[in-house]
Order: sequence, then structure tokens, then C-alpha cells
Amino acid sequence: MRLDFVPGTLCDERMWGRLLPLLGDGFEFNHVPLPKAHTREQMLELIGAHSALKANLVGFSLGAYLSVEYALAHPERVQSLTIIGSAGKKLGDKEKATRERIIPQLEKNQYTGMTQMRLREIVAPEHLDDAELIGIIQRMAVDLGKEVLLAQFRSTIERPDLMDRVRELQCPVLIIGSEHDKLVPADDVRELADNCPNAQLHLLSEGAGHMMPLEAPQALAHHMRTFYTKPRCQV
Repeated sequence: MRLDFVPGTLCDERMWGRLLPLLGDGFEFNHVPLPKAHTREQMLELIGAHSALKANLVGFSLGAYLSVEYALAHPERVQSLTIIGSAGKKLGDKEKATRERIIPQLEKNQYTGMTQMRLREIVAPEHLDDAELIGIIQRMAVDLGKEVLLAQFRSTIERPDLMDRVRELQCPVLIIGSEHDKLVPADDVRELADNCPNAQLHLLSEGAGHMMPLEAPQALAHHMRTFYTKPRCQV
């Protein structure tokens, strides 16, 4: 089975590096190059151009939101959806204010990677001293850089709320969230699952903040293997 992975903000295929070896045999992995896009429309076009004709989309954070938006626009192109770290909502006031504050600072200054404040928002406290994990996040941030971050912030700060529209999804959906995600509240993830008729929900109770593919790859791999062995998910 082919899985098409869609990364989050300031992330690339390295986001999935700890997860993929744990999925085992029987999968082919493909990565949508989201950082190449400059607008939300281009991001959706990239998903279409770089995923299978009947795609099993696996999206994280912004990539999960976009995967839902793509599936709603092109239901004939999506075989299944895995949504990690997203509730399909427009940005909350706090996160929107944070981005509105960061954008002008980025425009004027050199970007040197995630601040400690931002890392504390996206990573569980027990992982802040994990040099390898933090190193992956920082290398992605620095390598992708200021222009990618600005493009992703500007183009997605205003976006439609998809929470109610997920009722239209006909494909099987796996939703994975964390009880300790500071960006995407667990209650919002539960509401998303309640609104989605074909959803299977798993909320991680410990060991993960927002960066679940890096923080809890074993748990994600277990839930994904179980999900993709169901007959409706087979290509």
C-alpha cells in the first residue's frame, strides 16, 4: 500500500523519519513537497500532483488540515485519510495573534530556528532535553528557512473552518491527537471525530505534545498499522 505523507508547517520528510521504520513491510512511502508552495492553493495543487490517483493521505498539522480540504474538494481522489495533530479548524485567536506578531519580526530579521518559547509550545516537557528530537526540528526549520515559514504563515493564517464539513467525507478516517497538545486541544480533536461519520479516534495520553510523529512514533505506527489492515483501506 502506498502512503502519501503531507508535512506540517516548516516540516519536510524528516518529520516522518522515526515513524516510517516502525510501520513494517507492505507500505510504499511518498512525500508531498509542501515547502515548495507559496500559497494555500498551490499547496492543494501539490497534494494532487504528488499523490496517488486513489491516495491514502497521511497529514500532520497544517498538512492534515490541507489533506482534509483536498479530500473534501476531490473525494474521488482519496482512498483514506490519516489526520495527525489537527482538528480541521481555522486558527485560534492565540495562535493567530502569535503568527501576526512573528511575521513582521521575520520580515525584518534573520531567522535562526525555533525559539525556546516556540519549542515549549510544540514539544512535551519530557522531550525538551532530547537533543536528537530537538535537533531534527531545528534542522528542518533552519534548512527550510525564513521564506518558507513566511509563505506558510501568510497563506494559511486565514483559512476556512472544516469542522462541520468533515461530515461529507466518505472515506475511512484515522484521527490521532494528544491530550497534551498545546496547539490543537484534545476537545477539538474529539469534536472532529464526532462530526466525521467514518472516523476512528485515538488520543495519546502521555509522552507527546504537538510533534507526535517525532515524539510518539511507536504509538502512531501501532494505530496506523491497525487502521490500514482494515478491508476498506485496502487499495
